[in-house]
Amino acid sequence: MRDQRSSLPSSLCDFAPWEPLLRLLRPGGAEAHTRRPVRVAGRIGRDGWSLPVRGRASPALRGAVDQLRRVFARAGVDEIAFAAEMGPTGKTTLRLIEHGPAVESASGSRDLGVLVLVEGALPEPWRRLPDPRPDARTAPSADLELLERTLRERWPDAVGATEEQLATAEARLGVALPEELKVLYRAAPARREGSTDPSGLDACELFALEGLYVVDGAARHPRWEYAMTQTVVTRPDAAVQGLAGSPGWIVFGDNGGGDRLAVDLTPGPRGHTGQVILIDHEQVIGAALVADSLTDLALGRRREEHPDRSTDRLPVLAAVRSGGLPTPGAAAHPALEVLSIGACDGARFSLAPLIELPRLRALSARPGTLADPLEIGALTGLEFLELGPQDWRVLLDAGAVPHTLSAAAITAHGDDDPLPVVALANELLALRDRPRIRHAVLEGDLGPAA
Repeated sequence: MRDQRSSLPSSLCDFAPWEPLLRLLRPGGAEAHTRRPVRVAGRIGRDGWSLPVRGRASPALRGAVDQLRRVFARAGVDEIAFAAEMGPTGKTTLRLIEHGPAVESASGSRDLGVLVLVEGALPEPWRRLPDPRPDARTAPSADLELLERTLRERWPDAVGATEEQLATAEARLGVALPEELKVLYRAAPARREGSTDPSGLDACELFALEGLYVVDGAARHPRWEYAMTQTVVTRPDAAVQGLAGSPGWIVFGDNGGGDRLAVDLTPGPRGHTGQVILIDHEQVIGAALVADSLTDLALGRRREEHPDRSTDRLPVLAAVRSGGLPTPGAAAHPALEVLSIGACDGARFSLAPLIELPRLRALSARPGTLADPLEIGALTGLEFLELGPQDWRVLLDAGAVPHTLSAAAITAHGDDDPLPVVALANELLALRDRPRIRHAVLEGDLGPAA
């Protein structure tokens, strides 16, 4: 009996709308006349698509994609992944997959993606709070009188914020504004024209007081596909803590290129309370020091320091593979957070050396690299796990899927039938009562290749 919970709507189970696209994706020339079936895979969504084509897409291809998008829209579906096997006579088997809200689609068109087992779950680095710095002080350059005088000279006719407005902003943010920031908003006009001066505050698009906000790590969360290998490290000599966000990062402006300027109330070991930092919109962790104080920024005295991402390696993140670390034991360290195990000339490894590591939260193991997948049960802090189908099968059959997982991934060979992997994924999703992946298999005939 067909599982209706994993079946696509009947309106999508029509081969005809797919024919134009599949004909365009079918190879031509000598390759089209081989006796072997041709396999192609891709993904088409409302906001983009991934197809096995080289160079710029032709108008015909774009038209075929748009036709399918209209079909999806009528069915209320945002995205469909597909895998087609086209025989030499044109007989075609088309497998359609709708990931649904519990799956983050992977960047590769053949990969299933990441199963989000807990709705809204964030990897630990994006939940990390700043380390307390009770000894942190404002910079010696912070001078409230000099800052106010400088700003009054720059904006002599400005009507700035009142004390009541500042108090309202503090209540909304849930944090006391630093004195320099209060001086800035008492002196700055509510609205001002941009400036071509490349230094200091004149290079900043200052937000209205109502636009101040605290940087939330969740807002910088990338896809789990990338997040699982990211780590948070703060060097002992860093001015800025290597965080995704902090309740002490108060954004007050923009540099005109989408990067945010903030005052930092939770500085790093060598930083100052109230220093000015830049939060790069293309980065998901960390911030760069811009100036030791708002006074320095107003006077054009910048002291830029960019985070050193080279610290995000051993012992926090490690890889066992040919040419890398030889065994999981070589990676075992109390600070280890993320471990990947790749192909090592057919070797199979025990996970015993990793037991009781206090910070290990993410493990990725290529198919065939684990001596005993059930040893995963002894890794009590895992929030992300990536395994091959056979290893997942062992865990599912034993009822040993870690209850601590927030997300999971299944590594499968790209040319394999994707539906067994989908069935396995739905078993994992069912453990947490998450929405299932829906799918369908269509049969059609494209006719002989030209």
